[in-house]
Amino acid sequence: MLDKTYNAAEVEEKLYERWESSGVFACNPASSAKPYTIMMPPPNVTGSLHMGHALTFTLQDVLIRYHRMKGRDALWQPGTDHAGIATQMVVERRLEKDGVTRHDLGRGPFIDKVWEWKAESGGTITRQLRRLGASPDWARERFTMDDGLSAAVRKIFVDLHRKGLIYRDKRLVNWDPKLHTAISDLEVEQRETVGKMWYFRYPVEGQYGVFVTVGTTRPETMLGDTGVAVHPEDERYKDLVGKNVVLPIVGRRIPIVADEYADPEKGSGAVKITPAHDFNDFEVGRRNDLPMINIFDRDARVNENAPEAYQGLDRFAAREKVVAEIEALGLLEKIDENPMTVPYGDRSGVVIEPWLTDQWFVDAKTLAQEPIKAVEEGRTRFVPKHWENTFYEWMRNIQPWCISRQIWWGHQVPAWFGPDGEIFVEETEDEARAAAEKHYGKAGVELTRDPDVLDTWFSSALWPFSTLGWPEQTPELARYYPTDVLVTGFDIIFFWVARMMMFGHYGMQEVPFKDVYIHALVRDEKGQKMSKSKGNVIDPLVIIDQYGTDALRFTLAAMAAQGRDIKMSEQRVAGYRNFATKLWNAARFCEMNECRPQAGFDPKGVTLTLNRWIVAKTAEAAEAVAVGIDEYKFNDAAQGAYAFVWGTFCDWYLEFAKPVFNGTDEALKAETRATAAWVLDRILVMLHPFMPFITEELWGAIGGEQRAGMLISEAWGDYSGLAAPDAVAEMDWVVDLVTSVRSVRSEMNVPPGARLPLLLKDANATTKERLARHTALVQTLARLESVEAVDDAPAKGAAQVVIGEATALLPLAGVIDVDQEKARLSKELSKVGGEIDKLAKKLGNEGFIAKAPPEVVEEQRERLAEAEAAKAKLAEALDRLAAL
Repeated sequence: MLDKTYNAAEVEEKLYERWESSGVFACNPASSAKPYTIMMPPPNVTGSLHMGHALTFTLQDVLIRYHRMKGRDALWQPGTDHAGIATQMVVERRLEKDGVTRHDLGRGPFIDKVWEWKAESGGTITRQLRRLGASPDWARERFTMDDGLSAAVRKIFVDLHRKGLIYRDKRLVNWDPKLHTAISDLEVEQRETVGKMWYFRYPVEGQYGVFVTVGTTRPETMLGDTGVAVHPEDERYKDLVGKNVVLPIVGRRIPIVADEYADPEKGSGAVKITPAHDFNDFEVGRRNDLPMINIFDRDARVNENAPEAYQGLDRFAAREKVVAEIEALGLLEKIDENPMTVPYGDRSGVVIEPWLTDQWFVDAKTLAQEPIKAVEEGRTRFVPKHWENTFYEWMRNIQPWCISRQIWWGHQVPAWFGPDGEIFVEETEDEARAAAEKHYGKAGVELTRDPDVLDTWFSSALWPFSTLGWPEQTPELARYYPTDVLVTGFDIIFFWVARMMMFGHYGMQEVPFKDVYIHALVRDEKGQKMSKSKGNVIDPLVIIDQYGTDALRFTLAAMAAQGRDIKMSEQRVAGYRNFATKLWNAARFCEMNECRPQAGFDPKGVTLTLNRWIVAKTAEAAEAVAVGIDEYKFNDAAQGAYAFVWGTFCDWYLEFAKPVFNGTDEALKAETRATAAWVLDRILVMLHPFMPFITEELWGAIGGEQRAGMLISEAWGDYSGLAAPDAVAEMDWVVDLVTSVRSVRSEMNVPPGARLPLLLKDANATTKERLARHTALVQTLARLESVEAVDDAPAKGAAQVVIGEATALLPLAGVIDVDQEKARLSKELSKVGGEIDKLAKKLGNEGFIAKAPPEVVEEQRERLAEAEAAKAKLAEALDRLAAL
């Protein structure tokens, strides 16, 4: 007998261990079944499960469990990313507690310490994914620094270098002065602030009293200015193009150049150009052949390329000194407040400096061509489709990709320098030495390996094929590549999705995935982005402890509408925990009424209208859930399952079945018991991808010893031939009639205990037959005294509702106080009308729309829609009263 309540905490760990130990998560390369592959976006080895992870991995698990049940040979490839900077920082902080730095240890011993840390603490995120119910093929788990993936990294680096697609160049990068490394754009946090715009006057050479005014938010960089740009069509400066200004403080003569980068409508229309310290200026400098003068060292202190008085100053101290000196020279025109964003390192928390340095780059523009073509031709599809535009925008304007990092943890660049700076790029040191001997014509040449490591995104770009054994041509690579779908967030379309596509086309000459499903963000219940500083972070593990994994998973899936962010709240999770309770109670009800799975039961053979109806409805629901999952409309799939289980099965079918269970017709009773058990089994199957734990527990508990296997391995099922349009029409009519009567009773405030007569006017022969068959049901469920089909009836004093071709009349005279009800409803209508006016006025205010956060605007629109729906219902109820 099932326990009275479902205890998620007791069930989940036990079931997960059973699944994992039994091998049901494993793919089967020898299978004849069609493969289905998902590559798990490898979480950082330093990571802990957050709500974004919970959404991503829930949706992937829904897909993998569903396709497993559909008979596909499903591979969900798991693994973790070595997370270069994050992991190095974790280990360095541990060493600091002992008063040791990585430099005290040296590179080799420090790397050993990192591996020690990984062995001790690097499995946190994968343990947490198990708590979420994730079912990847754990036996195939990979790590971006394991031997096989490291070999793949070296192989593709060397190949790309030999084709000129990886090269070394001096360019601007995002430099972190605290961590002393280049970082990617994704690791740069743009913080909004109100800064200052300083306007400096640069004297025009040889023209006393003539100045060009330039505006800058970073006065200290003027020490590295090598030009001033004006727009070619700006009449104010046409006579000055080609002339020089004298750079104040420094005394350097720098040219005035014509370049479309200068905006005549912005500021003075003239722009100071510092090619070594601004990404836009860098391009202007290249176009106009301007010198690039780096005035900072790796700590963002002023170096020897600036006047001696500034050397050694921190950049912000240099800023103050520059402004003071410019002002003393009489060249400070004005200072304005300036709303702006400032780039900070997300790990270090310091302001990022664009810095000119030697780095390794990938020719991303060349590698982007095939992925662009694949999306244009539909070989890779973005869902929702509008993300294609974001992809195109970035890929068609792509810049060289800086792939080197000045840290120790990661894939060390496979490049060695000769004594004269010649570079030898090879997969091994022995191969580099052989190449050096050939180049120099002698043995024993001293080589020094490049100390840099590769950007973490470089190795993860190989993930779809390196995890399957590439560069070896393994059976897994042939079978599971390309993959079916990538599930990820929009924020890494550029950093990971696009780069996997570039490397997939290069390494495998094929798209890495057919579909890219981009899910939305998980926000708090007010639509705000979760952040520790706001104190609105919802921890999925805390939610799991409180409400169970299934409730969290179902909430995330039910709210994962394409293109809409998820507003997460505990109340929503609590609501879906109630759904799990409803399912459990329904199973207990079936058990108490001896509804047990029957071997050989054929749903096509049922005869009772009620049973034919629920069989057909089950087939409809299973099809709707399948279509929802197939089309990545997870919310439609989950909500369709929810509506069928809670509404059709629990609230209607089981209620309709009670008279049968309590009756004396043993044949009908046996058929209904078997049907109910079959439907409950099908419910467990269609809910399993979303709610794996409670469904697996019920599957085993109600199946008894006759169950040969676990639910996770059960087939989705074939629902063809189960349609029963006549039975569906009949029972849907009963549902519609009862629902309509209940709705009228609620709207009219009829006392719950009042038993009313119901008159059905203008009913045709079919409706009269249905009414005759189901009178007892309708009376019981709608709380009626009697139900009668009549040819004529007075409309006065009765509430009316149309059911098909007939009109149902519910006499209310003497049951309710009509005037009191009219007053109550009018008061409610007035209140709702006032709310609608207030919301409409707010949403019609352009200032509010422009200034309010998007989530606040969306919330107001939702409130307006809800209020308008409530108004319509109240107006309908008042109309009914007027008819009385």
